[in-house]
Amino acid sequence: MDLYEAGIELRGTEIKSIRAGQISLSEAYVRTNGRQAWLVGAHIAPYDQASVFNHDPERERRLLLHKREIKALWDGMRLKGMTIIPTQLYLSDGLAKVEIALAKGKKQYDKRQAIKKRDMEREVDRALENRRR
Repeated sequence: MDLYEAGIELRGTEIKSIRAGQISLSEAYVRTNGRQAWLVGAHIAPYDQASVFNHDPERERRLLLHKREIKALWDGMRLKGMTIIPTQLYLSDGLAKVEIALAKGKKQYDKRQAIKKRDMEREVDRALENRRR
């Protein structure tokens, strides 16, 4: 898993919402065409005091990366079949930064094994809890 730090091109009300902690990266991913990269699906809540000057909460935001980093992400996505996901968003010296990772998704059989393991652990916990009563 390769990690990269990227800046984000934001509007004025977006940075105010980020500073207030009103952001969700749960459905977000990164899209690239080999020249530019965009953060897609991140939800930055509208800023309450902005009234008519507010931003679109679901808009695509351009990521600020070096050309060689964008090329590495593009090659990993295109050649290796990997996915680019944002792992965290933080403020650094007043600037919003997003940490993105180039990662390989789980195969279908891995997901089934994880679900089976989780269900078995849940059953064991229930049995222990019933035994304590």
